[in-house]
Amino acid sequence: MRYIIKIMTVVACICMLTTSMVFAASASTRIKDIAKVQGVRSNQLVGYGLVVGLQGTGDSNKMTQTMQSIGNMMQAFGVSIDTSSLKPKNVAAVIVTATLPPFVREGDNIDITVSSIGDATSIQGGTLIQTPLKAANGNVYAVAQGAVSTGGFVAGRGGNGTAQKNFPTVGTTPNGAIVEKTVEDDLASISNNLSLSLSKADFTTASRIAEAINRQYGSIAKAANPGRVDVIVPAYYRNDVVGFVASLEDIYVTPDNVAKVVVNERTGTIVMGGNVSVDSVAITQGGLSIKISKETEVDQPAPYSLGHTVVTQSEDTEVEEAKANSIVLPATANVNDIVGALNSVGATPRDIISILQAIKASGALHAELEII
Repeated sequence: MRYIIKIMTVVACICMLTTSMVFAASASTRIKDIAKVQGVRSNQLVGYGLVVGLQGTGDSNKMTQTMQSIGNMMQAFGVSIDTSSLKPKNVAAVIVTATLPPFVREGDNIDITVSSIGDATSIQGGTLIQTPLKAANGNVYAVAQGAVSTGGFVAGRGGNGTAQKNFPTVGTTPNGAIVEKTVEDDLASISNNLSLSLSKADFTTASRIAEAINRQYGSIAKAANPGRVDVIVPAYYRNDVVGFVASLEDIYVTPDNVAKVVVNERTGTIVMGGNVSVDSVAITQGGLSIKISKETEVDQPAPYSLGHTVVTQSEDTEVEEAKANSIVLPATANVNDIVGALNSVGATPRDIISILQAIKASGALHAELEII
């Protein structure tokens, strides 16, 4: 029995390795994974700053914004300098970006990304000096500062003698910014009702979410549109909105998806939804192979004759046509029928991609065909 199990395991592994087909079918999932409470969102922050302490890999004196920034920074510390005489190879002008998560408070730390905007070759080993981070409304919500980690390097003097790993002009600083101002996301404002925003708008999924909530709490949910479900907070949860949202997020539903076939031509990978279907269609799959070879022949004259050596070229053409395989799919075919039929004729992943494109062009494939 143990040997049989081992053999079955090996066969299963071989089947997994020899196919490039992946089937996507809708499965039950939590509301938490397909929707979120409307209004609870992150905010993007951005700032302009300087990275100092570089080992000659910073901006050149052609970068006027870097020269100006150094002059302004030194002036703020009471030092007057002539920016035209600066050689800022140890400094780089950068853009600092961060995401302000919901419900963070003043004093919390958030991660930042630092990206060079000049001609610096690397910001590895540099230190970002204090940089205010602003939101789209122009207000400062965090201040960033700290050592920059790039996770890459550049070695050599340029040209073919240069070795590079990753992107040394972009780095990160974990917990590199301190939150100075909070974006109010108080759940007290939704004590009576709330709305769930679907990550992917769909009429069927929104309806199923509302039905699942109503089965558990009564008639408190309604699908307002394909992307939003409005929910009335029960009276006994008015003082515990967090607990109510947590209970909603833990409800399982089966989301619905549009029938789609995704094809990656570079890798030969095909992902099909389980609800893909085709009309009655006939497919013929075969190949024609033509091989032309050239040979050089030398004809020598008989000994002691007056003849000359003659060099000739001979061509040999071989034509081999593989036996065409034909299959017929009925109008009730689904994704399993498609795969089984294509595998039965020995179609390779590349062949299957071409066949699917042809089926779609004929109008027999009832699914979106997306090529990436």
